[in-house]
Amino acid sequence: MSLAGKTILMSGGSRGIGLAIALRAAADGANIAMLAKTDTPHPKLEGTIHTAADAIRTAGGQALPIVGDVRNDDDITEAVLKTQGEFGGIDIVVNNASVVDLSGSLDLPAKKYDLMQDVNVRGTFMLSRAAIPVLRDSPNPHILSLSPPLNVTPRWLGAHTGYSLAKFGMTMVTLGIAAEFADAGIAANTLWPRTTIATAAVQNVLGGDRIMAASRTADIYADAAYTVLAKPASSYTGQTLIVEDVLEGEGVTDFSKYAAVPGTPDEKLFPDIFLD
Repeated sequence: MSLAGKTILMSGGSRGIGLAIALRAAADGANIAMLAKTDTPHPKLEGTIHTAADAIRTAGGQALPIVGDVRNDDDITEAVLKTQGEFGGIDIVVNNASVVDLSGSLDLPAKKYDLMQDVNVRGTFMLSRAAIPVLRDSPNPHILSLSPPLNVTPRWLGAHTGYSLAKFGMTMVTLGIAAEFADAGIAANTLWPRTTIATAAVQNVLGGDRIMAASRTADIYADAAYTVLAKPASSYTGQTLIVEDVLEGEGVTDFSKYAAVPGTPDEKLFPDIFLD
C-alpha cells in the first residue's frame, strides 16, 4: 500500500486536515497540487498555500501550489490543466475545502448560506467533474470528499439547517459520481470522524479550548484517508466512511496516540456532529 508517484489534486489544504492528508501522502513521495486562496498570511490563522507546499516538499513529496478559488470555474480548469501538465496526470481528487457556519436559519446571513453552497456543494461537484476526464487515465482513480454520512434525521437537519444542507450536499454529489462513473472504475467516497478534530474550525466555531482539548489530531483523519486512497478503486467506492471504522478495518484498535491532549480517554472525547 503506497501512494508513491501518485498525483493528488486537493481543494484547500493550507492547514488543518487537508494539510495533514497531504503530508501523509507526501511521506510516500506523492505529488500534491493544491487549489487554495491563501496566498498571503491570515491575521488569525496559521499557514498559506506556500508554507503548505514547503512542508510537503520537506516531507518527501512534490508540491504545486495553485492560487485560486474553488468557486471560480476558470480557476478549477486551470488547476486541472496545471496539475496534468506538471505531473502528467491526476490519480486522486480530495474535496477538502469547506465553509462552516452553525447558525440557525433565522440568524444565518444569506451571503454565508450562498458561500457554503458554493464552496461545499458546487465546489465539490465542479472540481470532481473537471478532473474526471483525466482521472479516467489513472490506474487507480479516487475521489474523496470530507463530508458526513447522510444522517438526515430531524436532529441533524434541524441543528443548523444551512450547514447541514451544504455538508449533506457534498456527500450526495460524491455518491452520485460514484454511481455515475462506476463503469469507468473511478472510486468516489466520503470520510468523516467520530470525534472532533483539533483544527481552527473547532477552535473558532465549535467551542474553543475546551473542545480542542477533547479532540483528536488531524493525523487520524490523514491515516484513514491514506488507507482509503490506496484501496482498489474498482471495488472500494460509493461509501460514506467513518475514520475510526476505516482504521479498525486495518487492525488499529488503540487510538490513544491521536488524542490532542495525551492521555485523554476515549470516553472524554467530544463526538463530532452528524453522527448518533
